[in-house]
Amino acid sequence: MNTKRIVITGGPGTGKTSIINELIKRNHICLEEISRQVTLEAQKKGIEQLFLTEPLLFSDMLLEGRHKQFTEALEFDTPFTFLDRGIPDVVAYMDYLGTEYPERFVEACENHKYDYVFILAPWQEIYTSDNERYENFDQAIEIHHKLVDTYSKYGYELNDVPFDSVEKRTDFILNIVESL
Repeated sequence: MNTKRIVITGGPGTGKTSIINELIKRNHICLEEISRQVTLEAQKKGIEQLFLTEPLLFSDMLLEGRHKQFTEALEFDTPFTFLDRGIPDVVAYMDYLGTEYPERFVEACENHKYDYVFILAPWQEIYTSDNERYENFDQAIEIHHKLVDTYSKYGYELNDVPFDSVEKRTDFILNIVESL
């Protein structure tokens, strides 16, 4: 089976995790966001925000994890696999911070192409901060613009997911994906 890799991306607090959880509830294969896992592991070692203190190390860890997910997405006998963020997200966040990065990050974006990308825009009504999310809403807007710029730079046509209930947003995504 030719499994399609479907990325769901967006800035912090846009509802990605809620949609991924709804897709899982509906028995779809989803590879979940790994940055929270990396952040929590660093916090256990006494580093409150690895992304802020050592952005290149954090980004290398994300790049490695997202590369594994890119490959893993094809291991399922399903028409599509959903990924909570893709490799270009790593570059977009480093661009947001103004962090310089080696060419391997650009090459990873150029050499690992997803089949379809959905983007969720910042939504003030649902935005919340938590222990792993340090950004405020204005920063979430800036990150959104970096994500749009980065994915566009690597040739992706982004599909905007409208504001609505989790169920209707998920239905929107599935209606498009199932027609691919």
